[in-house]
Amino acid sequence: MTAPGRDLPPPTAPGELLAWLLVALQPTNRTRVKEVLRLGRVEVNGVSVTRHDHPVKPADRVRILRDPPPSHDPRMAGLSIAYEDEAVIVLDKPAGLLTLPSTPGEVADTAFDRLSLAMEARRAGRVFVVHRLDQGTSGLLMFARTLELRERIQASWETVSKTYLAVVEGVPDPPEGVIHNFLTEGVDLKVRASDFEKPGSKRAISRYRMVSTRGKCSLVEVRIETGRKHQIRVHMAGLGCPVVGDKRYAAKFNGASRLGLHAWRLAFDHPTSRKRVELESPLPAVLRKLVSG
Repeated sequence: MTAPGRDLPPPTAPGELLAWLLVALQPTNRTRVKEVLRLGRVEVNGVSVTRHDHPVKPADRVRILRDPPPSHDPRMAGLSIAYEDEAVIVLDKPAGLLTLPSTPGEVADTAFDRLSLAMEARRAGRVFVVHRLDQGTSGLLMFARTLELRERIQASWETVSKTYLAVVEGVPDPPEGVIHNFLTEGVDLKVRASDFEKPGSKRAISRYRMVSTRGKCSLVEVRIETGRKHQIRVHMAGLGCPVVGDKRYAAKFNGASRLGLHAWRLAFDHPTSRKRVELESPLPAVLRKLVSG
């Protein structure tokens, strides 16, 4: 049985395997191609090859083998892969799981640890967290396959579109608008908003639109232009519509036994191809039932 993978066009001239792969696999980078070779994921004429200087010629058949997706690994329990290639992995994270440990040195079960163990088991290299989601927030969470790629994505973070769905108490008034203020984290770890900049504060901008309302809850779409800690939670509470289940910011209703916040859509310019990637994660059923008929 042929291993799952991708056949490449045959070489057009004699040469060394690494140099040819750098051209045939564009857009990519040298680090990623060397890793693919090291892992034995390149076959030449049906034989796995790891040497960079292996000779290739126009008659050769070259194939890139696919790894099994890490979402099939038991170490990934509760996580699924929304997108994966040789530069980026985007997880669909469940509520209740940390992205990273809250404090340095803390031993905790996190999305980063689960993915890292799965990648290590298949010898697929390291992953690097690009951004975080609160422990209580579910949805799309991005990782880069190298430190260089993470820095490249973060350097153009203003081009990344991040849209959330929030199940909130009450009905926002007005039903849509822009919230622009400054957030400051206190010693009690609670974040507070102010209309004016203060020492230690950070500018925060959220664009929101009410999608629907049912009973005591509303579904609100929120696109954040800045990614501050607890930004959506504080901004919704400031409208008098705290996120369901968010006792820290005065929520009284917890009909889902979790925070009513979900990272719904993520769109970004791919760090190597520059093509726009647009992803979406469905609203979890436990939240959907609060706002659907």
